[in-house]
Amino acid sequence: MRTRLFFATAAAAGTLAALTATPAQAAEYSSALKIRGVQYDAPGSDSNNCATGNSKGEYLEIKNYSSTKTVNLKGYVVEDAAGNWFVFTANHYLQPGDQVKLRGGHGNDSDANNVVYRDNCNFIWNNDKDSIYLTKPTGAGADSHSYTKRGSDPDGNGYIKYHG
Repeated sequence: MRTRLFFATAAAAGTLAALTATPAQAAEYSSALKIRGVQYDAPGSDSNNCATGNSKGEYLEIKNYSSTKTVNLKGYVVEDAAGNWFVFTANHYLQPGDQVKLRGGHGNDSDANNVVYRDNCNFIWNNDKDSIYLTKPTGAGADSHSYTKRGSDPDGNGYIKYHG
């Protein structure tokens, strides 16, 4: 069983209240940002040890599907079914067609490399099943998906792709 940790900022507490109305199943939202895929089971034996663990191997890909609009991730919230959440607290701009990987562990956030780290070595996504919610800074839903290892990952590689 993985160790779970609640992570958030006090500034985002108001956004969390809006998340309770988010549907559990995938919905059609009018958002340029969508969950492209999730590496819910990091390669190797699960270890959330910051120095030697593999939590950096777990990530969520978020893509800007707009052909014209640049989107700033600041204020967007990512949450799982258990209520673990992450808020993008800094500016991170996604150009049209661009994507970012939200990784576990510690590292240097980079617009050039399209990566943001949660600065938390604990895993967020369950290996057997979970739900993923992406919420706009306004509290409105941007995208959501639920998965099961058996039903959503036919090749068993720990990665599920949602949008092309």
